[in-house]
Amino acid sequence: MTDSIFATSVFFRLAIGGDDLGAFHTCTGMGAEVEIESYAEGGNNGFTWNLPGRVTWSNITLTRPVTADTVKIGRWLDETLRRVEPKEGEIVALKPDLTPIVGWQVFGIVPVRWQGPSFDPSSSQAAVETLEIAHEGLRPS
Repeated sequence: MTDSIFATSVFFRLAIGGDDLGAFHTCTGMGAEVEIESYAEGGNNGFTWNLPGRVTWSNITLTRPVTADTVKIGRWLDETLRRVEPKEGEIVALKPDLTPIVGWQVFGIVPVRWQGPSFDPSSSQAAVETLEIAHEGLRPS
């Protein structure tokens, strides 16, 4: 296995509506589920038809330590919550040297939840923020 094929440490850059919101350390929830309707055809006892139905996209959650980019999320949320309008965006997986590995176009993004950092001076853990977004679909870019 070479480093050019498999990345051992990955970052995720998020851009929404042309605004670069910075790099995140984790990205979870990128997935879809297709509802399947089973149809038993009369006279055909060997199998049932499985017909694809509606596609449901799971929410995407991104987390990172608090950085100067935290302000970008605050500005984007402030703008979006004044006028909620689904926007296009992109998530790009990056190597540690910030070269792209793969990217996904994300359609119809709206914010679901932002969890700001908890500051605890007795803890040695980094303060982190979490952003959860809903969307209408994605595809490789």
